[in-house]
Amino acid sequence: MSKAFIAAAIQNSAEITAVAANRAAADLIEAIVKELKKSGGFTLPSFGTFTVKKTKARKGVNPRTGDPVKIKAGKTVRFKASPTLKALV
Repeated sequence: MSKAFIAAAIQNSAEITAVAANRAAADLIEAIVKELKKSGGFTLPSFGTFTVKKTKARKGVNPRTGDPVKIKAGKTVRFKASPTLKALV
């Protein structure tokens, strides 16, 4: 799914211009990102839950040279689908 897909769905549903739908899609994505940063999670009822998980520092291998590489700790976003979504798909 892309931002353009979301904007097209908003445009068709609300019968608004493409520019307004694109702005609404961008605002929606921005609001979700802000909520993930603020609380570490975001739930869309009947769709699923996004959560922020911390990853530990670890050792890796450079695939080109085979040399060992240190990978820094970081954060990643995980998604768990709701039972309703699973049943529909």
